[in-house]
Amino acid sequence: MSRDPRYDILFEPVEIGPVTARNRFYQVPHCNGMGRTFPSSMAAMRGVKAEGGWAVVSTEQIDIHPSSDITGATEGRLWSDQDIPYLARMCDAVHEHGSLALIELTHNGKFAPAAYSREVPLFASHMPVVGNAPVQARAMDKTDIRNYRRWHLDAVKRARRAGFDIVCCYAAHNLSLAGQFMLPRYNRRTDEYGGSLENRVRLFREIIEDAKEAVGDTMGVVARFAVDERRGPKAWSSTRKGARLSRCWPNCPISGTSTWPSGRTTASPAASRRRDSRNPSSPS
Repeated sequence: MSRDPRYDILFEPVEIGPVTARNRFYQVPHCNGMGRTFPSSMAAMRGVKAEGGWAVVSTEQIDIHPSSDITGATEGRLWSDQDIPYLARMCDAVHEHGSLALIELTHNGKFAPAAYSREVPLFASHMPVVGNAPVQARAMDKTDIRNYRRWHLDAVKRARRAGFDIVCCYAAHNLSLAGQFMLPRYNRRTDEYGGSLENRVRLFREIIEDAKEAVGDTMGVVARFAVDERRGPKAWSSTRKGARLSRCWPNCPISGTSTWPSGRTTASPAASRRRDSRNPSSPS
């Protein structure tokens, strides 16, 4: 059966920073109910995706620190070197079929009641955690912010040791501390991390820049953030506040962006520029 030539581009290789995906089929991070609880099943499932032809195969969200503990949900974890082996197993399964392995790192902020770790949840501002847990997240001070950046950077380095080819800095779905900092309904700070959009985006920029500096030309660095929450007039919207977000990245060293809000997908400015340079008639 012949293929419609309109889809030929989907089967062409594409560069993501220093690594090259063999086609354009990019499996975005998603939970599969296995994670660290069933690591062999998780690795096998990701390996099947690579065998089926996906050029980039990703983890689900991977918690970076005990203060991001969401025990009760079956997710991934990269708190210490002890978590490297099970993630390396997934990388091996993906690489066996010539695909790239991607890891999505996150701190869950006020979505982390830390029932297992017993850590005090951290957030942009003082606020109760989500759900029924009788726990209050405390506002991060400058030391907390420096620690968060270090935890994220440590996780990036561990991911490289596990064998991942791409690291995703995550700020979408209202499930990431960096993304929660961006939202004025949560961020009530008056310092350089609050107030204007540029200030609220600062933390996300910093973890991206930290990751890029740490991995150099050994891994791709991508970012995932929401531009449309579909939550009404006060939320991010692709025609209002969310549209302004793309203008915050002119000099940010991102090798590619997967933007996956509720029901809308948009390429990063950097990715769009690369696309348009190849095809001036491509849609904006």
